[in-house]
Amino acid sequence: MGWDAAARVLRGEAEFAPAPVARPAVNLLPAAERRRAAPTVAWALAAAQEAVANSGLDAAQLAAVFASSDGDGDIVHRLCTALAAPAAAVSPTDFHNSVHNAVPGYWSIGARSPAPSTAVCAYDGSFAAGLLEAACQVAAEAQPVLLVAVDLPFPPPLAAHRPVRHGFAAALVLQPGEGLEISVSVDGAPTASPLPDFKGNAAAAGLPLLAALARPGAAVVRLPLDGAVLQVRKSG
Repeated sequence: MGWDAAARVLRGEAEFAPAPVARPAVNLLPAAERRRAAPTVAWALAAAQEAVANSGLDAAQLAAVFASSDGDGDIVHRLCTALAAPAAAVSPTDFHNSVHNAVPGYWSIGARSPAPSTAVCAYDGSFAAGLLEAACQVAAEAQPVLLVAVDLPFPPPLAAHRPVRHGFAAALVLQPGEGLEISVSVDGAPTASPLPDFKGNAAAAGLPLLAALARPGAAVVRLPLDGAVLQVRKSG
């Protein structure tokens, strides 16, 4: 689901109807990297491409922040299975994709970007942590920054310990002076998600912010951040 369709759902103009979605084609990657790329890479890069295209900016010039709580669950499962086997033979491709900064690496290749990138993980606060990191970079460098968040469901038996019903990926291009004020507070509860079906998906914790961006007018949302909340005020 691209932004236009998602915005209609977030504004209440269309119903959210869960359905299987084909893995997006990552055409910006060379063929060899496309074959090696994990599902989280495909979804993150698809969201990033759309956000950058909508911004009208040059992907190669954008610093980027990638946020994920769980990385790629399928790879974690395969690595654990391999390590538990007598031979303990780990796939080189899975090992290559297991690091948390695999997605930024693929993005730098596909976008041909020499700009700096950061990988952020903060469990259920990963979206807010990524947003805070990106906002700090915008404020410090006075340059736009790409923020990408992605988390997909784990397979069994890990799914029982980290239940995620639906996968989720989203991307924003933050620019100086665009009307968002961000602060951290230890008081108050996070804003309720407009789509409870995504409960448990750390990347989808950003849905209240996306809903505010989809609607005209001022808004204040509060996102979970490791025992605190990240308050985001949208001016209009």
